[in-house]
Amino acid sequence: MVRLAQQSRRRICALPVYQSAGGASDVSVIGRESLVSRWMCLVSSYSPSCLFSTGTGCAGARDEESDPEPLPLPPPTRPVLVRDFIRSALYDPDHGYFSKRSGSIGVLDRSINFNQLQGRNAYMRHLHSLYKKHDIAWFTPVELFKPWYAHGIAEAILRTANLSVPLKIYEIGGGSGTCAKCIMDYMMLNAPPKIYNNMTYISVEISPALAKKQLETVGDVQSHLSRYHVECRDASDRSGWGNVDAQPCWVIMLEVLDNLPHDLIFSPNQVSAWMEVWVEKVQGSGEISEIYKPALDPLITRCIEITGMDKQNVAHDNKVLSSLKHVWSKAFPKSRRAWMPTGCLKLLDVLHWALPNMSLIASDFSYLPDVRISGEGAPLVSAKKDGRTIDYDSYLDAKGDADIFFPTDFSMLELIDHHCSGWLNQQPGSNSSRPIKKRRTITLDTASFMEEFGLPSKTRTKDGYNPLLDDFKNTKFYLSVPTYNAK
Repeated sequence: MVRLAQQSRRRICALPVYQSAGGASDVSVIGRESLVSRWMCLVSSYSPSCLFSTGTGCAGARDEESDPEPLPLPPPTRPVLVRDFIRSALYDPDHGYFSKRSGSIGVLDRSINFNQLQGRNAYMRHLHSLYKKHDIAWFTPVELFKPWYAHGIAEAILRTANLSVPLKIYEIGGGSGTCAKCIMDYMMLNAPPKIYNNMTYISVEISPALAKKQLETVGDVQSHLSRYHVECRDASDRSGWGNVDAQPCWVIMLEVLDNLPHDLIFSPNQVSAWMEVWVEKVQGSGEISEIYKPALDPLITRCIEITGMDKQNVAHDNKVLSSLKHVWSKAFPKSRRAWMPTGCLKLLDVLHWALPNMSLIASDFSYLPDVRISGEGAPLVSAKKDGRTIDYDSYLDAKGDADIFFPTDFSMLELIDHHCSGWLNQQPGSNSSRPIKKRRTITLDTASFMEEFGLPSKTRTKDGYNPLLDDFKNTKFYLSVPTYNAK
């Protein structure tokens, strides 16, 4: 794992990749091609009569030195769930990390010419100089590899598009607007004219500063503005969506899931029921501490049920084994902590309600290194102070000055996606008791996705090193489309 001095996130850092003598990655190309081919076959097999169509996490370009230093997030005045504490630490209008630190994510003046770099060392030196020049916390992949990263997403959308209906794209957390601009550029230059002429691209952005920046970025191409809209609101708030829109569309979420609020659950030993964690201010001080309550919150209990966490504490049918397990847990208790993606559950609930025929592309980090916080699926809490990266040992230390981001369990994401979309009615005459899924889904590592839909040659250095394919082994793409040809 490479650590860059100018980063507070390890998002763009590479996990080690070992290559064979021929230079090929250990990932099986044959298996990769087979997986993508099967996915494309499923997508292209929809009935022509169906309505199937196609339709990132925040960035800004303001000079941080010109912005007043935000005041620390005050302790909660009453006990709150962990997800509400995290939401305030990240998005509070006056104290939140993203609300006041729009310069935490960089915007490149121009694209990197990878083909002119000799290899990995030259790329790392160039990257170091960019961080030093911009003095920001981190660059997103869509920014580092513009326009090619977004072009791969645009191509994936085009390949599964029903060109008889207007293309409509929503982007949740559009950052600096780079993804939107590059996708619209691609549609303008590569898609049939009617696709670009009739398309609509809507960014749903919670930050007013970033919403303004997105309009500026997309506005570099005048013709884009009549097709592009920014809605400054919380995408997980159902009231902001108005009426249900049953038209086919695409939803893009790049590095959004990792910054969604999560809840923390706790069990004092191996057999006790899960409890939900709250945080409160310690009387007589400014410190914050955890308190534990029975798991009653609807989002938490649903998430526990969907992911099967509730079954981990169910007593074994065999009374002898069950008794032994209880005795062992009493003699050698081992507490457990797990982070639950309740923010993701809430967002997908709303999206499937508001856009029942949406197709989804999400990209995020499946693994984060150097995590110091305890618990399954724990976040990395990281800040940049005086040009140095500081990783906190507790999420409670984040007072609006630190980024809090989580790894994404893509298997869990798929379970939540299917749960929120509902289930199709059983086929007449079917003897199967299994529910029928409404979605076709696939998870691909970034290299697989970009080799299928992108132009990897554009991000390759002279000696064959390719940072987009070689350095992002801890990132994946999740694609989910409606199953229109099932009745």
